[in-house]
Amino acid sequence: MAKEKTSQFKKRNLTAEHVACVERFEPDPGPEPGTSEHTQAEFDAMVEALLLEYQPQELWVFAYGSLIWNPEFEVVESRSATAYGWHRSFCLKLTRWRGTRELPALMLALDRGGSCNGLAYRLPAQDHFKQLGLLMFREIDANPPTNVPRWISVKTESGVVRALAFVAARDGMADAGKLPMEKVAHVLARAAGHWGSSAQYLFRTVTMLKEYGIRDRNMWRIQSLVAQEIEESLSAAKKT
Repeated sequence: MAKEKTSQFKKRNLTAEHVACVERFEPDPGPEPGTSEHTQAEFDAMVEALLLEYQPQELWVFAYGSLIWNPEFEVVESRSATAYGWHRSFCLKLTRWRGTRELPALMLALDRGGSCNGLAYRLPAQDHFKQLGLLMFREIDANPPTNVPRWISVKTESGVVRALAFVAARDGMADAGKLPMEKVAHVLARAAGHWGSSAQYLFRTVTMLKEYGIRDRNMWRIQSLVAQEIEESLSAAKKT
């Protein structure tokens, strides 16, 4: 039986067809009660604090999730990179964007422990303040935030660079903690918000990881479990 399950696991991959079956868009419910939107002054203060902590000659950003497939900034150079002491984890709970109050989503962040393979992007040399401000606006939505900016060291083929990354604050309101893969898959196969489905987010991420030759065993298992969840839900719906 164990061998049979393993064989089935290896054959199943999340596809665009799976995603199309669950893709939908929900109204934006706005900020979670107890949180608010950041003001421009607050974003500016975050950038000022980051540049007081470290003022780079070259601005590098470490991408491990959606920044790989949708960076939304100009990239001068990219390198394969590894962040040691951090791992890619679906540990952020979202009640908007790709989830709702009734059916929260999960989003990737860097959590402590292990290692994470991704990409290091070098941004243009000019106006680091403005570029960091755009990153804050894109990556941080809740106030107070759970997905927080942090300078980390990442190893590339050309040496170690200091890069900005977004990591999970374990005391944050949106911290989901360490969840079993089966629970993560159950959520990702069902949740959606005004930016679309969580399955789409996962599919785009694993597709680009594969394109860049980045292996992440946990992500590959989760995408297979999500495909299985969607297939089983569709099969059950046909029987009713």
